[in-house]
Amino acid sequence: MTELIDLVLLAMLALTALKIIFLKDLFAVVMLFGIYSFLSALIFINLDAVDVAFTEASVGAGISSVLMLGTLALTGRTEKENKRSSLLPLLVVTVTGAALIYGTLDMPPFGAANNPVHEHVAPRYIEESPKEVGLPNMVTSVLASYRGFDTLGETVVVFAAAIGVLALLGVRREKTDNVRQSGFTDHYVLRIIAKLVIPLIILFALYVQFHGDFGPGGGFQAGVIAAAAFILYALVYGLPSAFRVVGPKFLQGLASFGVLLYASVGLYSMFKGGQFLDYNKLAVDPLAGQHYGIIIIELGVGITVFAVMLSIYYAFASQTERGNT
Repeated sequence: MTELIDLVLLAMLALTALKIIFLKDLFAVVMLFGIYSFLSALIFINLDAVDVAFTEASVGAGISSVLMLGTLALTGRTEKENKRSSLLPLLVVTVTGAALIYGTLDMPPFGAANNPVHEHVAPRYIEESPKEVGLPNMVTSVLASYRGFDTLGETVVVFAAAIGVLALLGVRREKTDNVRQSGFTDHYVLRIIAKLVIPLIILFALYVQFHGDFGPGGGFQAGVIAAAAFILYALVYGLPSAFRVVGPKFLQGLASFGVLLYASVGLYSMFKGGQFLDYNKLAVDPLAGQHYGIIIIELGVGITVFAVMLSIYYAFASQTERGNT
């Protein structure tokens, strides 16, 4: 039954991708990309990768769709006519796809018990993580403890993305405050619903942030969900109102603070005589130290992701508002 569900979802994924290729309406393409992300999330759920599915749904179908719509507001809704021949790109894609398929022929069968991953890495995490880290959610143990340095690198990459977007577009609050009031301030139903929904979204983000040790979630997902709440506020009440609640300058400092908070855990563990990001040195009991360290670094990730996602939205939205004046 599981294999049948995988085949159905894979077929729907392929059909969605083909439709995206041939569509010229970019708004419809963005909507289909959201569907593609949801289908991918369903596949991950069927593979018991709930944490990955959570991230795909919140980032791929959520924030990414909003940012792409913001891009369409700057570039236009219809794809320009391509006057060049598409044979060469088609040939490159075909050759690349054939090479990738050929490379999978030597891979071991999916789910086989004697696969290398099931004989070396996975048993090590399954057997030792309860003793060394002590968290019920093994995914959090791997990402935040065993792969803590990699996760720090990912957080820095997210921070660098904000730097790149702000360097290219920028957010000029003083000019945006002088434009006409945006949003749906005249739609009382939307305003009332937003007032009811936004606190619940923020509460759910906090739950995801601090429940990642015990279930699916963590800093990445929580940061995106919290940013979505403020993006909804900006869409309903207008960008100037959102600036008064959470300003662009504050977000820039907040993004830096999140990265520094993460790195400070590693520096403190070195100060206590351990290695970088050695959480065992944070407390007398190594398991308690692991728990404290993971909570702090996940909080740093959540703060950075929240600030970066909202800053990127501010950059796109402010450019759109200036274009409408």
